[in-house]
Order: sequence, then structure tokens, then C-alpha cells
Amino acid sequence: MNAFTSAASTTRRRGVRHAVALAAAAIATVGLSACAGGSPEPATSDAPAPVTSAAAVARSDAPTALTGTRYYLGLTGQEAVVHAVRGDVDRVTARIPLGAGDCVRNTITISPYGERLAWVEGGAGKDAGTLVTSMIDGSGKRTVERKAPFRGTANCLGSNPLVWNTNDLLMVQQDRQSVLIDVADNEPADGDAGNETLKWWSADGRSWAAVSEGKPYATDGSKAHFYRYTPPKAEAAHHDGWRVRSVSTDGRYVAVGWMNTDPSRNDGSFAVVDTTTSKVVDLPGEGDVRSILFTAEEKVIVRRAGGITVLDKSFRPAGTIEEPAPVRGLTLLAYAA
Repeated sequence: MNAFTSAASTTRRRGVRHAVALAAAAIATVGLSACAGGSPEPATSDAPAPVTSAAAVARSDAPTALTGTRYYLGLTGQEAVVHAVRGDVDRVTARIPLGAGDCVRNTITISPYGERLAWVEGGAGKDAGTLVTSMIDGSGKRTVERKAPFRGTANCLGSNPLVWNTNDLLMVQQDRQSVLIDVADNEPADGDAGNETLKWWSADGRSWAAVSEGKPYATDGSKAHFYRYTPPKAEAAHHDGWRVRSVSTDGRYVAVGWMNTDPSRNDGSFAVVDTTTSKVVDLPGEGDVRSILFTAEEKVIVRRAGGITVLDKSFRPAGTIEEPAPVRGLTLLAYAA
């Protein structure tokens, strides 16, 4: 564990997050079926060069806008490079060899609290492989062994084949079945992952969004809101639809992004939808949105080509951040307070 992580906080949070995951499975199979019978809400309609050592970066108002750590992912021809940016320091925390094929490149991911890595290792031409986890610095690497209902291999292509449910639980796909893995225990978690598709949890694991019988919904764990979203007509024909890639802690808002027309990774998002009204939220700021991330501390990180705008939970501006040059072209995967 390095200076950007906290083992003590992990221990305190783990029991709560594990219970939340099991509650999520329960409402998905019981509470959601009742909601599905009702009417939906009215609708409106690169290969960056790696940094070899810690580097000083330009100062910004990050201490007042975001006091935690932003985790970025860079991909070169041979390895995945994990960056942690906190205050005035950009630090490379791990380098993961890509190996043959696209599995590692398409799956390497960071847990919501920035403490763990997970990826799938597979050979050239493979669409599934071995599930591997480690700490954020690459230490403690472990292979998740076969144990029912996990058959030992996980899908590695398609849209977001690995999805985190808090810091210790990871949803993987094997064939067309979702399986929840307890990363800390290195085995399948108790309970059912549910039959919904395109599932995504909030950073704290208490709320989630998914698609049930073709209908998108979001919930805080007690009430589900079914909603509609129509992507921009000018762009929709060029993509294989959209999916949720971030959920607010109260489950009301979701950030949506395109799914690729090829099997490679796509981590971006471009709009926020209010699931209680089906309306798109008007986000302050200029320029095309590259990604939107709801944080566990109820802030909203809106990333554009010119930098990051930080919003409060009511989408009011709370500050701006000029990103350091080494990470401007990388993927922002997680933020840890």
C-alpha cells in the first residue's frame, strides 16, 4: 500500500459495502419486479508516453475543489500505466504488461476508492481469460480461482466487462451470466448478481443503475425510477447505443456514454440524465464533455479538453482544475477522497 491509499479506511468500509451488495441483489429480484409493472416516467426528449518517475505539476485550485486523488490510466504499446494525481504531484503507481491480445488493454480498471486494480489476461484472439487482481501499486497480484458459480474465466471484450461494486466487489461476465467476485476474499461473493444488464453502481455502492427487460432504471436501494433517454440524433447512428458509466450517491442522476462499434474499451461519458424526469441536465462550462464522474463525497467531476470543472451535487460550479500535461490524454477512471 502506498501513500495514496489507506488500509485502515478499507477495513472500516468493507463490511458495510458487502452488505450493500447483497441488498442490491435483493431489491433487484423483489422490489424491481413491482416497479417494472408501472408506467415509465414521462420522457423528454493514442498511445501516450509513460511517465517514468514522480513529476511536479502546475498548481491549480485543486486543494479547494478536489482534495483527494485522481487515478488515470494510460496505455502504451506494451503496458498499462496507472497514474495517481494529488495536489501538485503526478505519480506512476503501477505498470501492468499488456501481453498478447486485447484482454488486458480492454479490462484493466481501478476500484472506486483507488485501492485495487483488476484485469483479465488472455492470449491473442481470445475474448475471455484469467481474472487477476492486485493492490493499486501492482503488489499482491492474485488470480481468482474457479469456484461455483465462477468457472475460472471472465469475458474481456465488449462494453465494460468488469464493473466495480464498491472497493471489494467486482462484477464480471462469463458467457452471458453476471458473477459478483469478492476481491478481498478472492472468490465469488455470497448472493446473486441479478439478471439485469448494463449494471453500474455509485462509488459508495448504495445506489445503482441497470436495464431490466429493456427498460433503463436507477435506484437508491429502496425505490426504482424508470426513465427514457434519447441520444443526440447526429451522433447516435455512429455507435452501438449508450450505457450508464457513473451514478450519483442518491441514485437520482446517471452519467451516460457511448458504447463502441468495436470490442475495444470506451470509458467516456457525455451527458447527465435526471432519472426522475428523464431530462438531460444542463452542465455549466464550455467545450465537449469527455467524461463525467460522480464522487462518493457528492461532487461531480466534469472533464473537458481544457481541464476539469468540479460541480457540487446541485451542479453548481465549485472550482476548476488544469490537468498536468502527462495525464491530459489519459483516461480518468476513479477519484478517491
